[in-house]
Amino acid sequence: MLRSSQPLMGPNRKRCREDEVLLGTVLDEGERGFIIDTRSAQAAKQARMTGGGTEPKSSYPQWRRLHRPLERGRPLQESFIKLVEACNDPLINMDRWLSRLESCRWLSHVKAALSTACLAAQCMDREEASVLVHGAEGTDTTLLVTALAQVILDPSCRTLAGFQGLLEREWIEAGHPFHLRCARSAYSHARLKQEAPLFLLFLDCVWQLSRQFPFSLEFGERLLLTLFDNAYASAYGTFLCNNVKERRVGQEESTHSLWAWLNQPGEKKKYLNPLYSHNALVIWPSVEPQSIQLWQGLFFRWIRSSQYLDEAWAEIQRLVEGN
Repeated sequence: MLRSSQPLMGPNRKRCREDEVLLGTVLDEGERGFIIDTRSAQAAKQARMTGGGTEPKSSYPQWRRLHRPLERGRPLQESFIKLVEACNDPLINMDRWLSRLESCRWLSHVKAALSTACLAAQCMDREEASVLVHGAEGTDTTLLVTALAQVILDPSCRTLAGFQGLLEREWIEAGHPFHLRCARSAYSHARLKQEAPLFLLFLDCVWQLSRQFPFSLEFGERLLLTLFDNAYASAYGTFLCNNVKERRVGQEESTHSLWAWLNQPGEKKKYLNPLYSHNALVIWPSVEPQSIQLWQGLFFRWIRSSQYLDEAWAEIQRLVEGN
């Protein structure tokens, strides 16, 4: 699996021989690969006017391009805001709640992200083909797809240590602009153009996987909630700034790592899934509408007590350790 930003074709359809050679070396003679573009075909075509574009078939004959559009900007942020507003409305009735849940389209975004990640995973697992994923800059929906595909395919990414490594590699070092995307929250009245909950969408998709495969992930919901909290407001430097360079220049020496705190023996235990059992198989999630559920542990956490759920989880842990 490879990831990149879009090729800079421009309106004059410029070629980059180095890119063509690079992708050509990935495939042996007779093999084919798939390029998954997270933009619509129309958006990719329009990008040429600003210097971008996509790979022409004539220059990349062994690669088949598939467009799977995913929202990454203002529409995704507005969807998040509408969902949070609906979840915190104390006067809403059932019919109105269902209508608002559908109209915000958050679960549609979850389904689209999981479906695209499954497509990438299927190309690799069932077609035994190489996959290149990109959108525009390659730091938003691209990372969403590549990270999810690895959780689906690779059991090592479903361990606590492996998942931390995945986040470090696919989100932090790859340059997801956390400061721009998570500058405010859904409760803010500010509407910043650069803000979008891509990382939250990824965490929601991982929660969907953990719900459908409760024995296959070594970590539990508490870790995902902690990661969400730290992406928006953190005492640690892991998710600060927009890229590695900014962190090294301004934060590396004056902040501590979130991972170092999470991996302390006393803390680490809180985030483990007591039901975990190593599963070497690929986990294929269902993306049917009835299979995608609202992440109540996150979106209802401020209006619904989790006391009984926490107590039940602690009892499960006690029973497992007793055996």
